[in-house]
Amino acid sequence: MSPKNHKVRVGISIGDFNGIGPEIIMKSLKDKTITDFFTPIIFGSGKLFTYQKNIFKLNLNFNYITETSQAQNGKLNMLNLVKDNSNVELGKPSEESTKMAIDSLEAATDALMKGEIDVLVTAPINKDEMMKMGFKHAGHTGYFEEKFNKKGLMFLVTDGLKVAVSTHHIPISQVAENISKEKIKKQIKALNQTLIEDFSISKPKIAVLGLNPHSGDGGVIGNEEIEIISPAIKELSDQGILAFGPFPADSFFQPSKYQSFDAVLAMYHDQGLAPFKTLAYEEGVNYTAGLPFIRTSPDHGVAYDIAGKNIADEQSFMEAIFMAIKIFKNRSDYKEMMVNRLQPRRMPSDNGIDEDLPVESEM
Repeated sequence: MSPKNHKVRVGISIGDFNGIGPEIIMKSLKDKTITDFFTPIIFGSGKLFTYQKNIFKLNLNFNYITETSQAQNGKLNMLNLVKDNSNVELGKPSEESTKMAIDSLEAATDALMKGEIDVLVTAPINKDEMMKMGFKHAGHTGYFEEKFNKKGLMFLVTDGLKVAVSTHHIPISQVAENISKEKIKKQIKALNQTLIEDFSISKPKIAVLGLNPHSGDGGVIGNEEIEIISPAIKELSDQGILAFGPFPADSFFQPSKYQSFDAVLAMYHDQGLAPFKTLAYEEGVNYTAGLPFIRTSPDHGVAYDIAGKNIADEQSFMEAIFMAIKIFKNRSDYKEMMVNRLQPRRMPSDNGIDEDLPVESEM
């Protein structure tokens, strides 16, 4: 079905329900007209959300379902993972809230891989507590890489600023050993492709940051720029990818510099996320680029300190929902364009028999 005629099914995992996950989910869906734009399917608990919607005085009605095929357009669909009451302790993690965060994520991911939902938006999780219960990954990105058997790229996006990171949830002491020329080349290629397919930028310009202060100062403060990053950029530039750098990170995030590029590749987590969250905190979206499925999330955590106080801002979660829908439609349009790019045309041959010849379609 063409995305133009298809109401996108947005799966939502609830994260840690003792944090702000349910609050920002429900606040994002409180507008009565929201289901005109997409069909939400929350992987959670009806009793849990009913309890919390009363705390936040939200007037929401859920369509309770036991499988995704029962979801209805025009309604807030709640897929019940548990029927019993949940012991809510807002402001601190619990074994019960952690287990439901894992169950919700796994059920939603399974539905995504089966094509029962079109995109997945994940509410914040407590990584430490989940790992204590056997979850093997220090975040969503590693989890999806394993599930989809493909390397992804942590990509923080707004309309005006897009930042990917080469390494993410690892100690600073391990960053240098976890970058290589081949790895950076693959990441720049993935970034270039996602900008084309998912964000409809025909010829992206990508800035690459250095690892060391002042990008190594010509080798005085480190050789990674000379030996790894610059050669990767040059090889890709020779292939026609518009990659530039490495730029010193300390002075790059000035509007006159970063606004000249479509995206930035930082070398490690805080190098990219600290300036991004400073410049675009309320509207930032975390997108796992380079994967066959679409997953977004808000760019903040569980926020136990404000859980239950009815002051959590839902803007980043709403941005994550609509970013996922936009990427789904852009990706669908790109695939359709590639299929239609070469179309057969009947041409007479010398022997009078018409032959099909591929020609460029008009765009």
